[in-house]
Amino acid sequence: MALVNSREMFKKAYEGGYAIGAFNVNNMEIIQGITTAASELNAPLILQVSAGARKYANHTYLVKLVEAALALNDLPIVLHLDHGDSFELCKSCIDGGFTSVMIDGSHLPFEENIALTRRVVEYAHERNVTVEGELGRLAGIEDAINVSAEDASYTRPEEVEEFVEKTGCDSLAIAIGTSHGAFKFKPGQKPQLRFDILDEVARRLPGFPIVLHGASSVIPKYVEMINTYGGNMPDAIGIPEEMLRQAARGAVCKINIDSDLRLAMTATIRKVFHDKPAEFDPRKYLGPAREAIAEIVAHKIEHVLGCAGKA
Repeated sequence: MALVNSREMFKKAYEGGYAIGAFNVNNMEIIQGITTAASELNAPLILQVSAGARKYANHTYLVKLVEAALALNDLPIVLHLDHGDSFELCKSCIDGGFTSVMIDGSHLPFEENIALTRRVVEYAHERNVTVEGELGRLAGIEDAINVSAEDASYTRPEEVEEFVEKTGCDSLAIAIGTSHGAFKFKPGQKPQLRFDILDEVARRLPGFPIVLHGASSVIPKYVEMINTYGGNMPDAIGIPEEMLRQAARGAVCKINIDSDLRLAMTATIRKVFHDKPAEFDPRKYLGPAREAIAEIVAHKIEHVLGCAGKA
């Protein structure tokens, strides 16, 4: 099966009351773990690449790894640029085989965000590539993204209709209380998503796909493993999975997951080195890490996203 864009995938997700997992990829083992789980559960899939991952692994390597996954798994897969920050970066990814891009102009004034997003949309749509825009800014740190709590802002529902109409974007990332990275909330702070904003956005944009970034749940098991096997990671609180499932039943068609994958992979590798300090065969620690990735992706597909059997 060839790579697909997100248009039909999101239409089915909206109508079916589920979301598609958008999992960040950096290397072969991560791609293998994600696609193994999705294939076993017959789930549609978005593999997304950040600018940092593209710089680390090289655009060509990542595209070829995804093409290998397509050859081995009969699944609809979108190859998506996560948080593109310029027209030039989006253009490079489109020209290089990506089927979906995000242009993040959320840091710009409203009219400038519209103009930048519209420029990307015009180029992408001529090449059958879908585009995700963003309104509102998520706090947190992940790769090159670093937004303080003071600079974060919720999406303003009264702006969404004008933004979508003027840009022609295919999906919209909104800020309702999620945040990037593992350290989303201060100790004792209760995570709470602004479903009132989500509901109002959905009312204003009926049938339109909404995206949640920064939606890892920071599963305590992996934080405990990291600390048990030599780490010094403070307690981290993520987004409760029941909140994400509620969002997926509504207008949210794409949920981004990255930190949970990183934590699972790191925790597993730490355990291998703790149990076998002399181990130096990469297959012996990356193999179990790949299995951990598959395990957590399967959990997300079945218990959070609700997209098992929807490929």
